[in-house]
Amino acid sequence: MIARKFRMCVTLSSLLLASLTARADLVVLQYHHISDATPPSTSTSASLFQAQLDLISELGIDVVDLHDATTNLLSDNPPAQQNIALTFDDAYESVYSVAADMLQERDLPYTIFVDTKAVGNHGYMTWEQLQELANREGVSIANHSAGHGHMARKPGEPQSHWEKRITRSLDSAQAALQKQLGTDLPLFAYPYGEFDEALEAEISERGWFGFGQQSGAIGPLSGKTRLPRYPMANAYGQLNGLKDKLTSKAFPIDTNTLPDGIMDTNPPVLTLPLAEGMKPARLTCFASGMGRIDFDVSGDQISVQAPKPFNSRRFRYNCTHPAEDGSFYWLSQQWLDLSQPED
Repeated sequence: MIARKFRMCVTLSSLLLASLTARADLVVLQYHHISDATPPSTSTSASLFQAQLDLISELGIDVVDLHDATTNLLSDNPPAQQNIALTFDDAYESVYSVAADMLQERDLPYTIFVDTKAVGNHGYMTWEQLQELANREGVSIANHSAGHGHMARKPGEPQSHWEKRITRSLDSAQAALQKQLGTDLPLFAYPYGEFDEALEAEISERGWFGFGQQSGAIGPLSGKTRLPRYPMANAYGQLNGLKDKLTSKAFPIDTNTLPDGIMDTNPPVLTLPLAEGMKPARLTCFASGMGRIDFDVSGDQISVQAPKPFNSRRFRYNCTHPAEDGSFYWLSQQWLDLSQPED
């Protein structure tokens, strides 16, 4: 595996941009199935989904269109209010049969990321069902690849083979959405949340926003091709911690300066700038399956490393820091071990 040098945001101008200021960001929630009868790891029960929507309403946070909200937030004049966007990956049938009516009753917008090769298969929506939803006010349909393959370049895969494979998946899916539904939104959700710098470059070249599956809010300094979403399956979307996620803010650093997550050491090291006003004593970091982990501070930099190697294909470091208004700045770095088997 080609070694990747972890880039760091350490210049004075970057640190000034990263100062802790009171602001509101965009929280994107990611769902798959809305059902009690589908795989637990990717399912949100109908009752939990209803309770999540109730909490959003109680907090008085607006649910907004994903494309418009992302575009506005990453513009030169970002909005001041906290917003939430709802997304559903893969176009499972339960989104049509369970979630869609619940959302329509509340007049809430949402986005469905479609694996175009799966449309019409057992457990997935048909093109007719997708068209019906696309005709509803506030519903948008976007690209989740053709075939839901692992899209980061595989170890030993020739560059020409990877380029052909990725181009076919990205562009054939976009063409199918245009042909079947008349939609051509510049939005893409990475299958499994996996990406590398080369794939990000392909997304950027097309002028698309790229959404992962690492948690956290989107802020003005968020990278356009590595935008976070909070997974909302039963294990992650419980109400006892949901308010902190819904009101969270993006860590005040330029996430383009972070590694793409393709690791060359295990456990990997994540180096972050210590933003102005951020106190190490109030910073908390966690690693998947290991709970809270320690970090080192050297000058204006923080180094985060798990105490032992991981044995899974994907895992995360999550770090939080209190904000002035009682919410939390939240950063999640997903790591990808390409030596591990694909799902």
